Amino acid sequence: MTAKKILPFVLSGILLLGGLFFYYKKTSVDQESTVTLYGNVDIRDVNLAFRVFGRIKTMLHEEGAQIKKGDLLALLDKRPYLDEVEIAKAGIEQATVAFNNAERTYKRKKELAGKKFASTQDLDDIRAKRDELKTQIAAAKAKLQNAQTSLDDTEIYAPSDGTILTRVKEEGAIVNAGESTYVLALSTPIWIRAYIRETDLGRIYQGMEAQITTDSNPDKPYIGHIGFISPVAEFTPKTVETPELRTQLVYRLRIIVENTDQYLRQGMPVSVHIDTMQKSPEKSIISSSQQSAQKSDRKE
Repeated sequence: MTAKKILPFVLSGILLLGGLFFYYKKTSVDQESTVTLYGNVDIRDVNLAFRVFGRIKTMLHEEGAQIKKGDLLALLDKRPYLDEVEIAKAGIEQATVAFNNAERTYKRKKELAGKKFASTQDLDDIRAKRDELKTQIAAAKAKLQNAQTSLDDTEIYAPSDGTILTRVKEEGAIVNAGESTYVLALSTPIWIRAYIRETDLGRIYQGMEAQITTDSNPDKPYIGHIGFISPVAEFTPKTVETPELRTQLVYRLRIIVENTDQYLRQGMPVSVHIDTMQKSPEKSIISSSQQSAQKSDRKE
């Protein structure tokens, strides 16, 4: 075979090897510029309870119900607390009537004392009685306010948007103050709990953007950012399945998901992809400062 016939094969081989080299180098760079972590979805939940003792009259929602902030969830029997409000109102009226009588008596005694028909001691006694009744009115008003607060606390309202995770009690149950009635899983914020090796810790920073993917829908990434980096190292928890990480010290991260939906569920395993080539805000500030300094030098 002549040299002319061999030359095209040699050139093709060189081009092929060059293409493979470029591809593997690019792939290697891409892999080095991306940190991939494995974590789980964390959804905050809150135990909802009445602040007062009583019998549950109405439970308005079942488990799985989608709740909006401010929705009424449950009510106690209000009768005992309505009675307390009426008693407090009657106490105010009673103290007010007694005070008005004491005020009139005090004015008459004052006139008589000015004409020397009543002693100074009598005037002091009725004034003290009037002032005492005035204090009783204030105490009765405070009692009414407290009774009204207790009446308001016979209702539970949703503190935030969320989903009823657990319906703990049923209608007719007698509950103590603070005893859990519903468990509400909050719609936001949704966090990803993940762990990073110490060797990769210097490649990330708080506020850094991250992409989150799930096994059920890997083609639909969620966008988030690193909201917390633990300052304390710990041994890798058993939930992290990567063999290399099980015996190493790691740092816990919290990635806050921005575009959440109903498909992210508590405890769901996810993958977190962080592009470490992102520009740090600190570097941007330094770069801007350097540019400003250079401009100032040119002017001088």
